Amino acid sequence: MSPQDEIEGLIARVAMGNREAFRRLYGRTSAKLFGICLRVLNDKELAEEALQEVYVTIWRKAGMYREGVASPMTWLITLARNAAVDRRRRIGGLPLDGDGQAIERLRDPAPGPEAQAVARSEARALQACLDTLNPDHAAMIRSVYLDGATYAEMAAAHGAKLNTVRTWLRRSLMQLRECLSR
Repeated sequence: MSPQDEIEGLIARVAMGNREAFRRLYGRTSAKLFGICLRVLNDKELAEEALQEVYVTIWRKAGMYREGVASPMTWLITLARNAAVDRRRRIGGLPLDGDGQAIERLRDPAPGPEAQAVARSEARALQACLDTLNPDHAAMIRSVYLDGATYAEMAAAHGAKLNTVRTWLRRSLMQLRECLSR
């Protein structure tokens, strides 16, 4: 069974209220989803809160996932990114201390060697696939999905209509998914 098939199966069982499947899904996906939340929020505590929201959403909406529409990780990553972006919008910046100065936040120590090797391999594959896209569209993908920019920000930056940017991103993501599945 492929990892994708395993995660799809877990999501299907979570949709039926299976707590053990939920526990296993969390174990298989939480590190990656936390990384996405942390990248968008750049704050460990806020990322942890966003991750909790993500898993509450997964528990409630697992039945909404449709196989074949998107890979299970794409669906989960989208939930994580959206939760982190929403949280970022709500806070409007870093928390302030009593003097009105931004509090310095410390990051967790770097991941271990195995996780670093896996991440480098995945990053190389993603970079190779991003290189096959139109350079402007690849830059938008990075801005939106890695840096947390909004579609509206991208539309303004590129002088395009919001729906046009959405179409470009959707088509680019489909090309990426196809490339990464090879």
